[in-house]
This record gives sequence, structure tokens and C-alpha cells, in this order.
Amino acid sequence: MSDLSFLIAGLHAGSVAKRRAAAAALGKSGITDAIPALAAALADPHPAVRCGCVQALGRLADSSAVPPLILALLDTEPSVRAAALAALGKCRDPAAVVAVTGLLKDADRECRIGAATVLGRLGDRRAVGPLRVLLDDPFLDVREAAGSAILRLTK
Repeated sequence: MSDLSFLIAGLHAGSVAKRRAAAAALGKSGITDAIPALAAALADPHPAVRCGCVQALGRLADSSAVPPLILALLDTEPSVRAAALAALGKCRDPAAVVAVTGLLKDADRECRIGAATVLGRLGDRRAVGPLRVLLDDPFLDVREAAGSAILRLTK
């Protein structure tokens, strides 16, 4: 069994810790052939494993990781959505702009901050209008993230 096969098999281990460790190792491996297995593991019942898979996909930072990361933005767990935003920020793929913009209205404050930050990094000026809505957010850190993103996009 190859190292890659061994790590992919670890995504199906009995313990959450082993599944998360396998995801982390796959991300560190730099082997983009692991992307389909990591994407499939985004259906894991435990949010910590899904977060690990999302982080691994972001670490691989390959364009083929973007579609599963966009799907992870729909996860019911805010920590997974926030991790997906961070991963998309590393990938810097403009295909994510529309999906990330949708998280500007997320109920979770950290997700709104992450969405604003990623939109600033992606550099698509179409995000300025939706970002302006966050300037009225009740949380100062959300307003600051939106303001920073707008400034970055309008330079």
C-alpha cells in the first residue's frame, strides 16, 4: 500500500482523531491526487474531521480544490464554513467570489469577517456593493473587516 493510499484509508478510520490526522497529513503531503478523497470526506459526520479536510484542501491550494471548498461554505457548522473561507483565501480563485459573497449575510460573526477578508483578497470589485452592507453590522470587527476589504478593492 502506498503512503497516499494509507493516508486516504485513514480518512475512514474509526476515531475522529485518526481521521483528522489523516486529513492533516494529506494536506501537508502536497499531493493534489488526494483532493478527491478529501472532498469525499467532507461528508464526515464529525465537524472536526470536516474542518481538517477543508484545511487540507486549502493547504493544497489547487484549483481543483475550489469546488469542494465552495460546497463546504454550505456546511451547517460555522467552524467548517469559517475554515472553508480561510482555505478559499489561500486558493485565491476568482470562481469563489459569488459563493463567498453569500456568506456576508451569515448568522455567524466569524463567517462574516472571513467572507469580507477573503473578498478583499480575491480582488473582484463587484464585491464592494455587498461589502458595504456590512458597514452597518452590529459588531465592530465585522465593520472593520468590511472596511478593510473595500479599501483593498478600491485602490
